[in-house]
Amino acid sequence: MLKGKKILLGITGSIAAYKAALLVRLLVIAGAEVKVIMTPAARDFVSPLTLATLSKNKVLFNLADEETWANHVMLGRWADLMLIAPLSCNSLAKMANGLCDNLLLATYLSAICPVVVAPAMDEDMWQHPSTKKNILSIEQFGLSVISVVKGELASGLYGEGRMAEPEDIVTYIEEKFFRSAILKGKQAVVTAGPTFEALDPVRFIGNHSSGKMGIAIAESLYTLGANVHLVCGPVSETVRFKNIEVTRVTTAEEMYNACVSSFVSSDVGVMAAAVADYTPQTISSNKIKKYNERFLLELVKTKDILQSLGAIKNEKQVLVGFALETEHEEENAKKKLSGKNADLIVLNSLRDEAAGFGKDTNKVTVFDANDSYSFEAKSKKLVADDIVDLIIKKLNEKV
Repeated sequence: MLKGKKILLGITGSIAAYKAALLVRLLVIAGAEVKVIMTPAARDFVSPLTLATLSKNKVLFNLADEETWANHVMLGRWADLMLIAPLSCNSLAKMANGLCDNLLLATYLSAICPVVVAPAMDEDMWQHPSTKKNILSIEQFGLSVISVVKGELASGLYGEGRMAEPEDIVTYIEEKFFRSAILKGKQAVVTAGPTFEALDPVRFIGNHSSGKMGIAIAESLYTLGANVHLVCGPVSETVRFKNIEVTRVTTAEEMYNACVSSFVSSDVGVMAAAVADYTPQTISSNKIKKYNERFLLELVKTKDILQSLGAIKNEKQVLVGFALETEHEEENAKKKLSGKNADLIVLNSLRDEAAGFGKDTNKVTVFDANDSYSFEAKSKKLVADDIVDLIIKKLNEKV
């Protein structure tokens, strides 16, 4: 989302300025062009040389340097977004009252792009009525404020006042300002992770799915503008974007109910979860004891989510299924495509070293009714983007 975007990063005098180095690095990795402006006080906390090296641009902090003038007006017009992180209590007060005694403030007052701030200060300063008034003032000016978080403070106390972490700041600006509109207005339901089928209060039947692939697809759809409902089994992975609706489930039955309910009003369904094919006929109310040499377990089929959605799918909806195979991969994937009325089937093979449960990479082949699309091994994020590109193609075919 940040590829090619111009980000003007302002850094003020706060101990949290040390995090600005990582923030610059993350923005550059995401593809943004970054220019840094520092207040004089900020240079006491982080080296301009470090920031210049990471941003690949000269760091600015003087309105004039010998015979050179730093054109704050053009800087304010250059950026797609101005981000001030950290924002100290002192600079906040100046911004709230229109003071202009350094290059950063002059550029802020000249900026015609959106402005986002991430405050950082000790808890008592953060809670002071004047600080609250100043935050309210800049919000009324139209600035976006990334709230402080609780944690250990420079004073040694624990409380509110820490600047949001750099990763969270990048996610915030991506989500708020740089989502694409390609899929705007589209609704998508995506499944991720395993399901756990209980044997007793302690044990269950499950699998090794991490949920990474499904979550990556949900995030890819979301970054392109779709409203996404993620139905997620029991996984430790987290979702980057807070506005993705997440329903946590445990069993195949719970996932089935959530998917059928959501798919009715969706344009896209992506069933990436590794759903249990069978579930115990009965669940013991107490922990099963190890009394006998053998233990017989009776299983019954779970409801087939992909097939059920294929049965109710209309001509405008796009339905995607996954096939994880160990033999006859292509044959089984094509059978699943036609037998379950899906538009696309994504084939993973456990024979590929880059594929499989828990890995950060994947290697897939995608089938539709007329063709197949093979992709090289790559990160699951990039695989998700490839799959979403094919989903968009299918949606366009159904217009």
